[in-house]
Amino acid sequence: MIRTPVMAFWALVLVNLIWGIGFVVVDDAIEIMPVNTFNTFRFGVATLALLPLLFFMKKPDKSEFKYTNRQLFKAGFGLGLLLFLGFSLQTQGLLYTSVSNTGFITGMCVPLVPIIGFLLFKIKVGKEVWLSVLTASIGLYFLTMGDKLEFNKGDVLVALSAVCYASHISLMARYGGRFAIIPLSILQLGAVTCYSAVAALFEMNMEATDAYMSLMDQLNNKNVIGAILYSALLASAFAYWAQTSSQRLIEPHKVALIFALEPIFAHIAAYFILDEQLGIKGWIGASLIIAGMLYSELGGRRKVKIQALDQMAAPIDK
Repeated sequence: MIRTPVMAFWALVLVNLIWGIGFVVVDDAIEIMPVNTFNTFRFGVATLALLPLLFFMKKPDKSEFKYTNRQLFKAGFGLGLLLFLGFSLQTQGLLYTSVSNTGFITGMCVPLVPIIGFLLFKIKVGKEVWLSVLTASIGLYFLTMGDKLEFNKGDVLVALSAVCYASHISLMARYGGRFAIIPLSILQLGAVTCYSAVAALFEMNMEATDAYMSLMDQLNNKNVIGAILYSALLASAFAYWAQTSSQRLIEPHKVALIFALEPIFAHIAAYFILDEQLGIKGWIGASLIIAGMLYSELGGRRKVKIQALDQMAAPIDK
């Protein structure tokens, strides 16, 4: 069990390391298995892995939570749709762009969260937020444009996934507190599994998976099985437990700093495993995105809470 702030600190560092390496692990697997098929297995296993938590959780206080099962399912599948879009777009983007770019661009969701909150709910946005978005956007330009001065298809897909993640975080901040977190989280993972399965069947019917080997051959591939288990058990189930246990023991500003490590870990893993190089412009862009992420959280006086299901730095107002 995680019982001290020091243990919580290192648990969150480990979670971000797992997520960073996860980009490399998934990148290898989706060369063998179609994206939506992979996500079906990944989130199906993750859902099953979290189900035991229902038996250990405290019974929700009826005075605190007043909702019906129908409302819970609507919230779970509604929020799960945004998660599905985020994960699907991000994983599709990995097919066309680098692991390093994927990690850093995904971090754009952090400064985007208050902007989405402003657009959806008219929540007041401070000047530090606009400055952080401008800084991160300039960083995105340096990171992705390159010498041809055009966005890579994968970079665009990952940027769209960041918008989906930011929207999910904003909606969770607005409505998630109405429900017990464990049932809502499991339902969201189950929803992502269902949506991914439908998308995978649609791809099969459209003959979009003809370039891949048969499903049985895909499932017999050790890299695919390893990626599914890694993503489901470590990057989802373990990360969920570690976050929910740790974030109660560590100061908000430290949480924000720790979760800025995820894209850095992703690049380090890509450098050593895939021999990816950022270059001078890439490092300038990556640094500006990290600066935007941190200033968005540390420049104001907001408290930070991390949403475990977003698989990334996901601060929300409390």
